[in-house]
Amino acid sequence: MKTKILRLNKAGIPVSWLTREETATLIAKDLVIWSLGDTILEIRGGYNNQGVRSVLRLPSIVACDGKLHKGNFDPPLENRFLFRRDQNLCLYCGHEYGVADLSRDHVTPISRGGKDSWTNVVTACRRCNNRKADRLLEEANMELLAIPFVPNQYEFLYLSNHAVLADQMEFLSARFSQYIKLS
Repeated sequence: MKTKILRLNKAGIPVSWLTREETATLIAKDLVIWSLGDTILEIRGGYNNQGVRSVLRLPSIVACDGKLHKGNFDPPLENRFLFRRDQNLCLYCGHEYGVADLSRDHVTPISRGGKDSWTNVVTACRRCNNRKADRLLEEANMELLAIPFVPNQYEFLYLSNHAVLADQMEFLSARFSQYIKLS
C-alpha cells in the first residue's frame, strides 16, 4: 500500500506525509489529537483478557501536537516538484513532455544576475531551453505562458505526493493559490 496519511499540526497546518507504520505508531502512543477523513486502513492486533481484539483505524488525515512553526514556508526547489507545478508543460511552447525531456530554465539566467528560486525558474523542453540559451526573454523573442510562483505548504504537499486521496485533496485544495491547477 503506497497511500500516505496527511499529518497536520494542532492548528491544522499540513506538515508532512506519513507512512501507515508512522501513523500507527502515533495513534498507539496517543499522540494524535484529532483526525479527519475516511479510515484508509484497519490494523488488527492481539486479543486482550476479555477476548476483544485490538484494532487501529488509520484515518487519512491526522493532527499531532508539537511546535507551531512561525515564519515563511520555504519549499525545496527540486525538478520533480517544479515539473509537477508546471504540469509537465514547457512554459514557452506549451507542449506536454515526459520528465526525461524536460529541464529547468532560469527566466533571468544566473549569469545575468538571476537566482535559482521558484519565482525565477520554469519547466522548459530541451529545445526551448536551448533556443533561449543565456538570454533574457525579450532578447530571445520568447514569452512565458504562466508566471512562476512559490508553492505554499498546501500546494507543496500536493506536489510531493502522486497518490493524494480525495478527502486529502479536498482539505489541501481549499488553501491553494490562484496559480495552481489540478491535473
